[in-house]
Amino acid sequence: MAAPGRPSVMVSTVILASALLAASAGAQVNIYPQRGQSPQQQQQDRFECHQFAVQQTGFDPSMGAAQAPATGVLGGAGRGAVAGAAVGAVGGAIGGSAGRGAAIGAGAGAVFGGLRRNNQIRTSQQAANNQADAFNRALGACLTGRGYTVF
Repeated sequence: MAAPGRPSVMVSTVILASALLAASAGAQVNIYPQRGQSPQQQQQDRFECHQFAVQQTGFDPSMGAAQAPATGVLGGAGRGAVAGAAVGAVGGAIGGSAGRGAAIGAGAGAVFGGLRRNNQIRTSQQAANNQADAFNRALGACLTGRGYTVF
């Protein structure tokens, strides 16, 4: 028998991995010198524009994506299961079967806790994508102003 919440753990892991890949891939830009800049000048301009974009956006893709909290993926389902079990045990005790009520409450709590955690991960992914996009716009604007074509 599969453990409760197992599919939500796998979905959460896939969503988190996608967020990390999107954040790291989103910060890659290609630049082409339009004014005959030397490789050394290109490197210096890229470095200075990177610093500018970090200053403007507060996001630095070279620092890596934000990590999920240690209680992350399992935390939502686990906390939901504990809370649901407590509520279910009370309800079950009133109905004559605290153990059955606790089991039902734990299952429902795990499902809703997992759903809430998945929503948090999705929101975090959207925020990371927005930050990467803002960084890329600032980087592109800086490099364009220094005579580069940016893709």
